[in-house]
Amino acid sequence: MKLPRAQASAWAAAAKMAQRLRRAECAEVSPSPVNWSQRAALYVHWPYCEKRCSYCNFNKYIPRGVEEAAVRRCLVTEAQTLLGLSGVQRVESVFFGGGTPSLASPHTVAAVLEAVAQATDLPADTEVTLEANPTSAPASKLAAFGAAGVNRLSIGLQSLDDTELQLLGRTHSASEGLRTLAEARRLFPGRVSVDLMLGLPAQRVGPWLRQLEELLRCCDDHISLYQLSLERGTALFTQVQQGALPAPDPELAAEMFLEGRTALREAGFRQYEVSNFTRNGALSTHNWTYWQCGQYIGIGPGAHGRFVPQGAGGHVREARIQTLEPDNWMKEVMQCGHGTWKCIPLGKLELLEEVLAMGLRTDVGITHQGSPVFVGRYGRAGLSVADPSTSTPRCLASENPLPCARRVTAVPAFQDTVLEAEPVRTHMSHFHETIHFLGQNCILQRKGLK
Repeated sequence: MKLPRAQASAWAAAAKMAQRLRRAECAEVSPSPVNWSQRAALYVHWPYCEKRCSYCNFNKYIPRGVEEAAVRRCLVTEAQTLLGLSGVQRVESVFFGGGTPSLASPHTVAAVLEAVAQATDLPADTEVTLEANPTSAPASKLAAFGAAGVNRLSIGLQSLDDTELQLLGRTHSASEGLRTLAEARRLFPGRVSVDLMLGLPAQRVGPWLRQLEELLRCCDDHISLYQLSLERGTALFTQVQQGALPAPDPELAAEMFLEGRTALREAGFRQYEVSNFTRNGALSTHNWTYWQCGQYIGIGPGAHGRFVPQGAGGHVREARIQTLEPDNWMKEVMQCGHGTWKCIPLGKLELLEEVLAMGLRTDVGITHQGSPVFVGRYGRAGLSVADPSTSTPRCLASENPLPCARRVTAVPAFQDTVLEAEPVRTHMSHFHETIHFLGQNCILQRKGLK
């Protein structure tokens, strides 16, 4: 799949101009400290795919045709609206996910980034990640995405076995995946992540480990290991339910993960989150915001966000979900400026559950240090994830890892707290419930993962 040379050149030229303008604007403004409540990550959902994978239940659509200019205008409008509503002063990461965002044109990526830069501070070195599938990401298009402002790629390899790729409904072969990885590393050195799945039906430990070993010989500095989750409504779920495929063996999946983790550690990788491994400081800044319970704004059909609507005078963190179906979402954006379908104010218990569920996924864990995560101003809570001043990505990338702090501690709270010490103790009855939730999502529940 190759782009016409004229089209690729036009994309690259337009994107480079937008990037130069953005960098020039950033250079004119001296950087100033922005506190936790005034920062956010931005997630951009591109809902379209060439084909629905057999395991995927994400919000994605296989259209006959996409009016990309209309989608682009709506993404730009919704970004402007929600950034204004949030009142954030700086966007610290942007993630284009899907769906298959590498099917979009680099011009769409450039337009969204330009809109963000006009609405708030978007530093020139902001992490901008794009998910890419090998069949929709030839080298010319990857280069154009880079010119548009993308500086990090997440490639959905999933497997290096052609039979497994066919089972998963992927449109690329193992050789195509490795070729895309090589091109991505050439264009984005040190900033390429790859996904590898485990726990597939009939999959065995030895062959899977050989895939991982092959990947380690050619990968960059970030790998995500994901266990297959059979989701109701997917083709793979139906095949297993009907007996056409054997059910995945959770014991074998746990063994794969343990052996894989050992191989990654021996290769210099650090497991900084349950499923994510990094070396040379190349962790995902965007995902780290999720796990630290930072603010994030979601735009596009079905996107999720969690932030305090300070621009509208709000003081309570809200969970927001955008309208799922793309055509309906676009109508709402054109009518209202955004397509928010559901908005849920989060109470103290929900905030506590978020801290536990997210913080315990990381190797930093939960500490008693104050964090301004849940307030519309810089303050402290009685229970928090690790203090952002000591658990930034740079610290995580250091040679001497931060000590894990997997203790839940109620501490004396300041007068302007959201979670005071007594409510924390009151809500601790829900701790085991939350740990059970985490256990169901961790394949090592019975393996004593520390």
